[in-house]
Amino acid sequence: MCNHERSALRTGITTGTCAAGAAKAAAIFLCSGECVDVVSVRNPDGVEFVLHTFRDGEYFGVVKYSGDDRADITDGVKVLARVEYADGEGEIFFAAGEGVGTVTLPGLKVPPGDPAINPVPREMISLAVREVIPRKSLRVTVSIPGGEELAKRTFNPRLGIIGGLSVLGTTGIVKPMNEDALLSSLTLELSMIYSLGFREVYITFAGTGEKFTREIFHVGGRNVIQCGNYPGYVLDEAAGMGFTHAVIAGHPGKLLKVAAGSFCTHSRTSGGQLEALCTHLALVGAGVDVIRRVYHSNTTNEAIELVRSAGMCDVWRSLAGAVVRKCMERTRGVLEVDAVFFDNAGNVLGFEGGLP
Repeated sequence: MCNHERSALRTGITTGTCAAGAAKAAAIFLCSGECVDVVSVRNPDGVEFVLHTFRDGEYFGVVKYSGDDRADITDGVKVLARVEYADGEGEIFFAAGEGVGTVTLPGLKVPPGDPAINPVPREMISLAVREVIPRKSLRVTVSIPGGEELAKRTFNPRLGIIGGLSVLGTTGIVKPMNEDALLSSLTLELSMIYSLGFREVYITFAGTGEKFTREIFHVGGRNVIQCGNYPGYVLDEAAGMGFTHAVIAGHPGKLLKVAAGSFCTHSRTSGGQLEALCTHLALVGAGVDVIRRVYHSNTTNEAIELVRSAGMCDVWRSLAGAVVRKCMERTRGVLEVDAVFFDNAGNVLGFEGGLP
């Protein structure tokens, strides 16, 4: 796993914490008619959050604050909740309002057909409203205006969550540069793929890689995952879940790092692309002059062109074999692995395993 340590950074609050605060304010209004502007809520471990609330028509809201986590696209959004009485005693029902997604596929933390409000936020919301209305059955509707558009920049479309964002959180706190949320999303996506019956998964690094992988292998299903900088994590999770075959495909800029034995490919923590390429050029018989020019190239793309002009394209097959060996060693042979290198145009440079 990659680690990027930073100190003295401000923490924030999750959408789940915001929803709990908004729901508590809405519950107070429902039972007393009072509009409060401050509430306190707790996470399942008893940590208390004091939140400022506001009224928005039939809803009450809390503004999301992400601290110093600049990657959090929900910073500053309004998380709204409406609480209504429902039939019966004791049960709390959850509904997706504007901008909150609905789950459509199996394998996630909530079943298909349910609003995308994760278990810990549900628990926090329930704890909050039960402090105000202890026994009666309630319906809590959570809304995030603008959430449907923001969700296009998240994993939700890949996870089969339609119509908006997920209400997330495991501790109620947003920690800057915390990788847990991203890794959890990768685990959830793999779980969804497995639940759909796939036992083969295609691992790519980003959107362009997925596009080329689908074209090369004629893949139309949901069993392609973008691992970002975490191919090792995805391989570990896939092996642990029971997948039997993986195809890892990518541009040399990332995949050469895996050939060199790096399974976290962030530029701050791994390198060795040109060293791996030069080693395998030597193994396939390239001359010293070619190896020297490749070693001193400024970019991976420049190195690709140097290899091509030198007629040493067999090196990509050798490197694909190295990727396969490293990945199978990583998973202790549980996964059968194929590897494919392609260039910026989606042309296959070399592969180890099967191609259509």
